[in-house]
Amino acid sequence: MNMMAEWSDEELLKSMASPNDERIFVISEALRRGIPVQTIFDITKIDVFFLEKLHNIVKWTAELTSVGDGDISRELLFKVKRIGLADDYIAKLSGKSLSYVIALRKQLKVQPVFKLVDTCAGEFKAHTPYYYSCYDAGDDLIVDDCKKVIVLGSGPIRIGQGIEFDYCSVHCVKALKQENIQSIIINSNPETVSTDFDTSDKLFFEPLTKECVMDIISKEKPYGVIVQFGGQTALNLARPLEKMGVNILGTSPADIDKAESRDVFIEVLNKLNIDMPRGKTVYSVEDSIKVADEIGYPVLVRPSYVLGGRAMEIVHNDDELREYMAIAVGLKNEHAILVDKYILGKEIEVDAISDGETVVIPGIMEHIERAGVHSGDSMSVYPPQSISRAVVDQIVDITVKLGREINVKGLFNIQFVLDGEKVFVIEVNPRASRTVPILTKVTGVEMVKLATAVMLGKSLKQLGYDTGLVAPSNHVAVKAPVFSFSKMSSVDISLSPEMKSTGEVLGVDKTYKAALKKAFLASGVHMPPKGNILFSMADRDKAEAVELARTLSSKGYTVIATDTTYSYFKSRGLDCKFILKSNLVAALQESNLVDLIITTPTKGKNFTRKGFNVRRTAMEFNVPCITSLDTAKALIYAFDGDTELTPIALTEYVNK
Repeated sequence: MNMMAEWSDEELLKSMASPNDERIFVISEALRRGIPVQTIFDITKIDVFFLEKLHNIVKWTAELTSVGDGDISRELLFKVKRIGLADDYIAKLSGKSLSYVIALRKQLKVQPVFKLVDTCAGEFKAHTPYYYSCYDAGDDLIVDDCKKVIVLGSGPIRIGQGIEFDYCSVHCVKALKQENIQSIIINSNPETVSTDFDTSDKLFFEPLTKECVMDIISKEKPYGVIVQFGGQTALNLARPLEKMGVNILGTSPADIDKAESRDVFIEVLNKLNIDMPRGKTVYSVEDSIKVADEIGYPVLVRPSYVLGGRAMEIVHNDDELREYMAIAVGLKNEHAILVDKYILGKEIEVDAISDGETVVIPGIMEHIERAGVHSGDSMSVYPPQSISRAVVDQIVDITVKLGREINVKGLFNIQFVLDGEKVFVIEVNPRASRTVPILTKVTGVEMVKLATAVMLGKSLKQLGYDTGLVAPSNHVAVKAPVFSFSKMSSVDISLSPEMKSTGEVLGVDKTYKAALKKAFLASGVHMPPKGNILFSMADRDKAEAVELARTLSSKGYTVIATDTTYSYFKSRGLDCKFILKSNLVAALQESNLVDLIITTPTKGKNFTRKGFNVRRTAMEFNVPCITSLDTAKALIYAFDGDTELTPIALTEYVNK
């Protein structure tokens, strides 16, 4: 945001007229320059109340910045804490060290108090155990003298980290209650079950930061803190909290590092003689080109700190890689970039529970889309339908070895890619994953309950489980993603390594075909019984697509193709109709020419391309659009014939 300091006043006023993610920073810069609140209100129509609050923050941060070599007074420290400034931000603004600010707060007794959320609007005395922190007089917090455990939630639900961690937090609390342990949840999202009034014994509406969590810990003095049910946000706090003397229940931060640190993880894999795709960490464009040439294209590139596959992409040549490094990432020397060999194979996912010795695997899930589609966006099947017994044995063996070597205490997730019959490990997540709720439902294995018991010191053998894969059920479950593209107008709907789904649904039945059809229907995707199917394919997919088009043509569908796809199909003897891609957007808007689109993108993220416009127009005019050939094949298979669908309660499947 430093560039805004160089803008003219006219540029600031023009920019703030458009609502976007930078608007609050533009307004703050305007307030710093003395532009009146009324002027900003006239342009933005943001209520003056909020603009005055923002003005207050700007005023006090300016005073903090002017401290220089002098000491921060108690009055100033109290005021900046009261308006919500974190210790590390205070240190940055004042030019002091973080340790100085923390020590000064303690010395001057500038500490937060905890207020009870008034759920009765002042009419009656509230007794709900909801708390929030503030810098004020009086403390409503009642600290109980008993054994208690804090469970860290996941914070705001967003793409890449969502409701699955709320599920895990809630079931962890239930398990703690069964052990007569007081449960305390820290989370900052009121739109979750974990923050319902009757879920935990105590609830703190607080950000998932070290400072806020430590403020609560110093008051409550819990037996321990559970971090592995709150996704990556909570897991990232394990090491900082341990350094502050907090007892981290479950997998230790040192063992978490064995999976999270790339270099240490590679050492673990080498020790166990387990294969992973070749790759290296780089810090410059030149090094990335060198590594890519060394391991061979295509390569998967991503920042080392991503969540939900953000800024992750498959590139096929030097030019694409340079474009990625320069534009998509905006590479800086302090940010490491991972460059890995991309293996075009089947992705497989495993969730397991370990106590460091016994490793229980409730189930294996096989992805329908090949590797390169984020696991949150892919359709996946339990139990696997197309992998051999030998591959299953390899996966089980690797999972057990890694669970023991990493010394996992609780849940962990492993993602594999299968190249022929050879299994490669992509990554290990030493925490709960998005598939834990699904596998719990379809296998009957209460994964979170078992993991919580392990964290409290019980062994899986005590709980009646042995090492290995739990016998698969007599039903099939298919997970399908749900997207919200209609609310994200600038997002390309094509599937990629970057996660885009905002939810998921589950189809369960006795057969794979019926479960698959249920999953498609539940996610809002269907195969028209007749009509026109449009193909617009990237060059790398044309050979595979022509066979799919031939199958559809034999079933009575009319195949339409664009530009080079049409030429390729005709050269292979397929009878199809032609339409210019440049005319397709208008055709979608003005007629019912197309009933289903099957298209694969070329490369990059240039939103001005014709393909992007076609996909966005299809979505906006409610024309089904499939961007993966694997998904298209599954869709055609699921709706081929008259598969009878019978609604059966999930408990009937699991309990049989």
